[in-house]
Amino acid sequence: MHRVLNYIAWPAFFGLLIAMIAFNFFPEMIDNSFQSPKKILDKRIIKDEKVELQSRQFSYSLAVKKASPSVVNIYTQKKLPSGNRLSTDPLFKKFYNQKNSPRQNRMKSSLGSGVVMTENGYVLTNHHVIDGADAIVLQLQDGREAAAKLIGTDPEIDLAVLKINLQNLVPIELATKKAVAGDVVLAIGNPFGVGQSVSQGIISATQRKGLGLNTFENFIQTDAAINPGNSGGPLVDAKGDLVGINSAILDRSSYAMGISFAIPSKTALKVLTDIISHGRAIRGWLGVEANQLKPFAAKKLGLEPPLGLVVTNIYNDSPAFFSGLLPGDVIVSINNSGMIDNDKAMNIIADLSPGDLVKLDVLRNGKRKIIEAEAGTRPEIN
Repeated sequence: MHRVLNYIAWPAFFGLLIAMIAFNFFPEMIDNSFQSPKKILDKRIIKDEKVELQSRQFSYSLAVKKASPSVVNIYTQKKLPSGNRLSTDPLFKKFYNQKNSPRQNRMKSSLGSGVVMTENGYVLTNHHVIDGADAIVLQLQDGREAAAKLIGTDPEIDLAVLKINLQNLVPIELATKKAVAGDVVLAIGNPFGVGQSVSQGIISATQRKGLGLNTFENFIQTDAAINPGNSGGPLVDAKGDLVGINSAILDRSSYAMGISFAIPSKTALKVLTDIISHGRAIRGWLGVEANQLKPFAAKKLGLEPPLGLVVTNIYNDSPAFFSGLLPGDVIVSINNSGMIDNDKAMNIIADLSPGDLVKLDVLRNGKRKIIEAEAGTRPEIN
């Protein structure tokens, strides 16, 4: 009898021991039906939190919430030659009271967007948004409105600086990471005047030039929807920080849908600083007119890759004039930049500060030589 009990007890003991070890190290083997209600509830809460966290990774609501207070709607009016009365738009009558005038010119209204850049009220927008405007009113996300003063414009890059006198403004934060193709971006603005709206896309390309939109081009290309009214508003990253100022669409035809452009925030910040300090953008200047060499002509000169600029004209008393540069010279490189084309050369020179030393790698009569010049200040465009 004793042997029989031992025969039964030992296997039972080892079976129980194995079961305890298995349940301890592999709890998922335990049937949920035997768990306490509290444990089941705790597991559901943890699962719900994970789902919420995953959903947040695909939402940009925090970025929009961060950037939106810095975005303004811009309303402008321009006088048109007519004997009709002033527009009865109450928004403009509030800030530009001309109701006592017996007759006024007819007014044309337009709209755009802008970005609050400083706590004391400096706002960036596009030059074309406010060009020729006789009255400018800005509206914040919180509903406050203010008449805006035009501080200065830069038509060569399509930027303008406005000033409003309001308290508790929220300036936008600048992105610290360099924008690259594939980054997620959000365009915030007032498309078609429907109110502040957000569209999402990616950066399609950077350093877009040669589009014929501005004198100086270094665009960020995006597929985020930018429509009339978005111009001048911010393009922000997934954290809500400023990447660029929305500026243009390539074409309004259906063939160019998804191709929009923004001015990089670094460029916009320099223009903002220049206009506040000097009333206009300050750029380097040499006083040279040049044409890009045709590929076959560049190859004939032994240039590889086949790039270069042939000097066609030099302005009197310009930095180029005093440097000894001559018509017919072929500029191959500027400040060791490598081979250049027209757009690259313009941007290199424009980025210089007046007084900077410029080294031109020049081909003259089949021989390479270095010509040095001191950058001047680019004349203001009237």
